[in-house]
Amino acid sequence: MNYVIGIIGCGKIGRKRAEIIKKFPNSKIKLVCDIDIKKAESLATELQCGSTVKWRDIVNDKDINIVIISTINDSLSQLTIDSIKNNKNVLVEKPAGRNPIEILKIIKEYKPRKNKLKIKVGFNHRFHPAIEKAKEILFNENIGDIMFIRARYGHGGRLGYDKEWRAYKDKAGGGEMLDQGSHLVDLSRYFIGDFDKSIGYCKTFFWDMKVEDNCFALLKTKKGQIAQLHASCTQWKNIFSMEIFCKTGQINIDGLGGSYGKETLTFYKMKYGMGVPDKFVFDWETDDSWEKEYANFIESIELNKEPNGNIYDAYESIKLINDIYKWNKSKKPIFNYRISIKKDVSY
Repeated sequence: MNYVIGIIGCGKIGRKRAEIIKKFPNSKIKLVCDIDIKKAESLATELQCGSTVKWRDIVNDKDINIVIISTINDSLSQLTIDSIKNNKNVLVEKPAGRNPIEILKIIKEYKPRKNKLKIKVGFNHRFHPAIEKAKEILFNENIGDIMFIRARYGHGGRLGYDKEWRAYKDKAGGGEMLDQGSHLVDLSRYFIGDFDKSIGYCKTFFWDMKVEDNCFALLKTKKGQIAQLHASCTQWKNIFSMEIFCKTGQINIDGLGGSYGKETLTFYKMKYGMGVPDKFVFDWETDDSWEKEYANFIESIELNKEPNGNIYDAYESIKLINDIYKWNKSKKPIFNYRISIKKDVSY
């Protein structure tokens, strides 16, 4: 099957998506859109395709069967809904909406169409080589159940960061917890499964903005497994670190490549008599997660199955994040807010 693509949002991520799509011979970009016509025209020149400032030109185009949505957060939900209504498959950047209600609206529109269309949410971290290796180890090595996860994800911003769209709650929906923190929550769910409780403190220590620049979160499953997460944009040296502690083994993931450092996985396997564990180290020079994510999206369309990192995953993650915001505001647990998706909408 051939795919005709429209991209809405020609910023850094939209351009990155375009570069990935060019590698797939069965995918052709027909039209790109941005409210800044210069950005749209610049990308269109490179791709030798059309450009527009009107996003409806893309969702109404009958030739286009995939829409890539890489706008700021306040547009993600509505653009996804309108694309689905016009029979487009959608790859929308995380978090797919600013709050659970916005994502639930997508799900309700998607539900009757899910056997014909697919929605992929941009959780590309699931496809990083170290994350895939960790899943392989957890599946193949006899190291018992996961007891807890400890993870940190942070960057240091840049001059003027507090004046960018991410600093405004009405545009972003939240601060660092919703930005990089959504990846930490998604990966924790990817490894452990569903969490039933989430609490945390959201603080603004440095940047002059109404949203948080740091969040310290705890997630708990019904079985008592814990994820301890810290997302920060006052991490002056970029960091990604995720440690997975099992009954008889430990997996440490460090780096994502680039400014986050070489991607490395260290696996410690406990010996029968305990003591110093056996140690195995893996590292990767390149990151092909974006290619693998797009390939998974195409596969989900062709095989009519949910992609790895779907709209339901986005919904479950943002409910946990929203609970953290509510708990932080009230300073007491509000776990009765949690709504089971099974009551909201049938899968």
